[in-house]
Amino acid sequence: MIDGVVRHPLRQFIDDRGRTMHMLRNDDPHFRAFGEIYFSGVNQGKVKGWYRHREKTLNYAVPTGTIRVVIYDDRAGSPTHGRLEEFRLGEGEADYALLTIPPFLWYGIQGLAPGVSIIANCSDLPNDPNESDRKPIDAADVPYRWPAVAV
Repeated sequence: MIDGVVRHPLRQFIDDRGRTMHMLRNDDPHFRAFGEIYFSGVNQGKVKGWYRHREKTLNYAVPTGTIRVVIYDDRAGSPTHGRLEEFRLGEGEADYALLTIPPFLWYGIQGLAPGVSIIANCSDLPNDPNESDRKPIDAADVPYRWPAVAV
């Protein structure tokens, strides 16, 4: 696992009326601080990325749909420098988890489910566009090529 990245399994309670999906509590050992909660959508087969935050920690969960999250560690001095990992997050029991992404890691997301997949992010700081960096999805210095997703 990339240093600092953690996948926390989450609980769902499902019955004939619907479901309740847990995400993050302020008494969870991995909770740092509340900055902001926002929701983002990604269409099937589309990619959003590459992004990197210099200060903010992200906490992603996907209550609707399914996504691929790819994280690349190019941090100098990191014990996992050069490592790349893929995660699958979604509403299904095996995929429902909280993915914590610390600062200075490049990440991108790809929609896998039909329609729009919804990502909930509870970050430890409010959004500030001045503390983030971006690269194109085909950046030569990230050793990953996004696979096609059948639509």
